[in-house]
Amino acid sequence: MKVPIADKLDNLQVIGDRVLVRPLTLSKKTKGGLFLPPGYNEKEEIQSGYVLKTGPGFPIPLVETEDEPWKSKQNENVKYIPLQVKEGDLAIFLQKGAIEIVYNDEKYFIVPQHSILLVERQEDNE
Repeated sequence: MKVPIADKLDNLQVIGDRVLVRPLTLSKKTKGGLFLPPGYNEKEEIQSGYVLKTGPGFPIPLVETEDEPWKSKQNENVKYIPLQVKEGDLAIFLQKGAIEIVYNDEKYFIVPQHSILLVERQEDNE
């Protein structure tokens, strides 16, 4: 029985402004019918894939309302600016900025938001 991708990734938490992307499988043949050698498409500068998880965003400090903020016992004084990409988006990104990982025998990329060039989003008109 094959475990769905969402179940396998539930324990992963993406940090900061990074995005977890499952790359699209590209054709191993050219339009003319020639077979490409293994790894040919992996070396290209532009990649695409589906966004599976996103981090919380860009961290910014909270504005302190106290006169002496160092006396505060709380260290959770961080707020996040959310990312533009959402789960389910088709992202086109720069390969150079991405980090390739293998998790549960599947290949993924961890991509910082600044390396994503554009996204295709299927909006529901409900």
